[in-house]
Amino acid sequence: MTTIGGFQDHVARIDLGSGAVAYEGIDDEYARKYIGGRGLGVRYVFEQGPAVDPLGPENLLAFVNGPLSGTQTTMSGRIAVCTKSPLTGTVTDSHHGGWSGARLKWAGFDALLFEGQADDPVYAYVEDGEVELRDASHLWGLGVHETRETLAAETGGEYGQDLSMMAIGPGGENEVRYACIVNEDDRASGRGGTGCVMGNKGLKAIVVRSTTEMPKPVDEETFGEGHRRAMELITESDVTGPNEGGLSLFGTNVLMNLTEEMDGLPTKNGHYTSTESASEALSADLEAERVSGENVRENILVDEPTCHSCPVACKKEVEVTYRHKGEDLNVRMESFEYESAFALGPNSMNDDRDAIAVMIDRCNDLGVDTIETGNMLAMAMELTEAGTLTDLEADLEWGDAETMIDLIERIARREGDLADLLAEGADRVAAARDAEANSLAVKGQTIPAYDPRCMKGMGIAYATSNRGACHLRAYTPAAEILGIPEPVDPYEWEGKGELTAAFQDLHAVSDSFDICKFNAFAEGIEEYVLQYNGMTGLDVTEDDLLEAGERIYTLERYYNNLAGFDGADDSLPARFLEGGTPGQGASDGEYCELEEMKAEYYDHRGWVDGVVPDEKLRALGIEVGPGTGVGDGAATADD
Repeated sequence: MTTIGGFQDHVARIDLGSGAVAYEGIDDEYARKYIGGRGLGVRYVFEQGPAVDPLGPENLLAFVNGPLSGTQTTMSGRIAVCTKSPLTGTVTDSHHGGWSGARLKWAGFDALLFEGQADDPVYAYVEDGEVELRDASHLWGLGVHETRETLAAETGGEYGQDLSMMAIGPGGENEVRYACIVNEDDRASGRGGTGCVMGNKGLKAIVVRSTTEMPKPVDEETFGEGHRRAMELITESDVTGPNEGGLSLFGTNVLMNLTEEMDGLPTKNGHYTSTESASEALSADLEAERVSGENVRENILVDEPTCHSCPVACKKEVEVTYRHKGEDLNVRMESFEYESAFALGPNSMNDDRDAIAVMIDRCNDLGVDTIETGNMLAMAMELTEAGTLTDLEADLEWGDAETMIDLIERIARREGDLADLLAEGADRVAAARDAEANSLAVKGQTIPAYDPRCMKGMGIAYATSNRGACHLRAYTPAAEILGIPEPVDPYEWEGKGELTAAFQDLHAVSDSFDICKFNAFAEGIEEYVLQYNGMTGLDVTEDDLLEAGERIYTLERYYNNLAGFDGADDSLPARFLEGGTPGQGASDGEYCELEEMKAEYYDHRGWVDGVVPDEKLRALGIEVGPGTGVGDGAATADD
């Protein structure tokens, strides 16, 4: 057990096979070493062993709060979902905001740990420190939105008052490898296939009912000082404050025009680095501005909801009426996000704003990752153009929004051979069709909306991400686009290995608190220390916290080493490593100097060809051996 503040010291282990629920406390040493949230969740997954089948009963699906989750800390409404990914084969964690993480804390829990597989569909009902499994047969096959309404009626609760939900749609039920978990606010644990694991276990939803009772800081004075300073910085920041050009005004999609202007927006499955260069080369009419945050705000914005304890309100709720095959689709959709708009938009040669809103809403309801789905459609368009999918009767032309809308539904339900193939993810499509050159995946997960030929930091961040291509392991665009904490040249590769490692460690800390990464656009490690120490009653230093971040990141890398990954897997799609980029302006002729950055990165990390040596594990105090489920010693390049 632990007496550290911010924790409820209450964890449920749920065996879905037997229906048994057991309760335990939080290991005090683990709470100190791995903080909570992502760090603690990855430790739970690590102890199951890296050899588990992601779609087997032994794989753990862990929903884990951090010590700052559900507190007065700014942007602390997040929760980590940790498991072994069926998409990548790596350890993965995927987070979502809204209110479900906070409400789980208020219901008395730090974590829910699911293993086994239910014989018949179930959902978990959580209230007053207890978990009850209930029949979900009548919910199986429903979309997330209908599931949400059905469960509210059944439990007598009200979303936004005393009820939250985390559920899967048909995507998870049919084990689409990039299925996600979606809450009542359409916030998604989107990446890595967490929803696929949940569907494989027969778990349709988790319903949490609670009052609003936030944990109190152990040291109110220290916490109060940290919180006051954080609020001042967030309010004054050009990125997070209520100004004329940041997240509060345009949401995450403020980045669409910015990345287009700096020639860093992957377009046409990454063949081009902006919609302008693609349009010029192809004599096409494609403009990023048509799907930008500015365009959305001016034309289709209807509301700006926020998450627990968040003053930024980056969510941009929209409403559209879209004519699809002779029928008007009326959609009010929770948030028009940048990454979703990129993948379903320019990367698929589509700039139909309203069609993209329909697609995002459909992905949320079906429970599939918008980034992976959009990139899979783009890959399918390229393969269709090349004649590689003729036997599957693929009829998917670039920018064909009508077909994209229908194919999303078919993928989620695995209807037809083409949809069934695309549901397997980029690596499996590439293997089945000899199409490695057409894939934008790293370790099986496709890239988000930053071109590594323009932003070199994103290149090494994608390659060394422990969960496949990802911008959130190390958000180097903070420095390369926004100049935070200080400006760096996006086209310069030197120093990006060290910069990426620093961001990776810092984000491992915030993910383990669990707070939104947007804090880091304004706050620094100093404010983190004050709020963490104030809430927990600990007395850690800045160096202590950053060492914990390094410990967490290294544990993830070690898990992956034991699962068979090494430096050869720290790669990038070939089109980013070749010169002659058909860019416009500064990106013309650029490529990503990956090998040089990898050497710098490994040297800084103290890893050998991407493998964590014994001495590094010992230096960071990472426990392996008896009781961990993984044997003794560190991995080697031959393991």
